[in-house]
Amino acid sequence: MDAQELRAADDAASSTTPGGFMRSRTVIAAAMLLAVTACGSGGRAEPSSTVTVTRTVAPTAASTQPSPDVFALGEVWEFASKESVSGDESFQGTAVVLAYEQGFSSAGSASEEAGEAGYEWAYAEVKVCVGNGVFLDADTTWILYYSDGSRIERSSSAYADFPKPAYPSEVSVTAGKCARGKIAYPVPSDKRPKSVLYAPPGLKKPVEWTVPEA
Repeated sequence: MDAQELRAADDAASSTTPGGFMRSRTVIAAAMLLAVTACGSGGRAEPSSTVTVTRTVAPTAASTQPSPDVFALGEVWEFASKESVSGDESFQGTAVVLAYEQGFSSAGSASEEAGEAGYEWAYAEVKVCVGNGVFLDADTTWILYYSDGSRIERSSSAYADFPKPAYPSEVSVTAGKCARGKIAYPVPSDKRPKSVLYAPPGLKKPVEWTVPEA
């Protein structure tokens, strides 16, 4: 091998070694970054003050259900279904309890409806929106839950002076639309419910929104 060939071989070796080392470091760094990302994704994300809190479950009997979530008023629950074997259309949407108020006045008597003294009127304001498909809902799917295990369903009355707008007794919510309104309940005047439960057909475990103390 002459001097020119030796210089060429030497140049090739020197250019290969640093380049190969840099590529190795790049691959190792990328692998470490992937490992950190994968580990981090398994943790619970801390939402910033500008992030809307949402959680996702699927209200279908055939789908896997996570443990029931408990939300604060105003937090949004996302839901979705898969197309069934019968060909029913799939749907996707959100539900939320916006407010709970107790002690409003009405011409009708809450104690009379409850069948005992010491009752007053309360309402929960709720909202359901659908992104795609069609979702059927009713005011009977929203129930007040108390710490002693008792539950109160919506009023069987519909007095003209109940808070408006009233949530529909039955509603078919289509893609891009929402249903929002207030549901009245006859409740004991000396205590407040622990939460508002949402239990539409097909959901194995109700979704729950905590009612704050007065």
